[in-house]
Amino acid sequence: MIESDTIKLLRECDSGIKMGVSSIEDVLDSIKSEEFKKYLIKSKKEHERLKEEIQILLNKYEDKGKNPNPIVKTMSTMKTNMKMMMDKSDETIADLMTDGYNMGVKSLNRYLNQYKAADEESKNITKRLIKIEERLTVDIRKYL
Repeated sequence: MIESDTIKLLRECDSGIKMGVSSIEDVLDSIKSEEFKKYLIKSKKEHERLKEEIQILLNKYEDKGKNPNPIVKTMSTMKTNMKMMMDKSDETIADLMTDGYNMGVKSLNRYLNQYKAADEESKNITKRLIKIEERLTVDIRKYL
């Protein structure tokens, strides 16, 4: 049970990180504020570092990880594109990023509760990911 919950938790973190990094890449070139851009670049790097840690653990379990749900990914991209067509401001981007990271934090907390038997290392990685996403939403509030 520990191994199964550990793998499932790591997969969800992997999927969430891929979604978050992709979302950042989608909007990065449209950001006008250099400070705002730095926040997102820093967050992207932190996500990528955690992804490397997760990949090492998944490799240990001979698991390939998980890609984001294609329907969710498509809907997110459509929402971003529609909002950006109407208003390409930093405020719009901050709103989109805040919504996305709030959903990520909610999902990650749900997975922590769902996969209680996961090992402590995987739970700690999940908690670190939650902190990264929570911190970014606080950091970018001034752009809302």
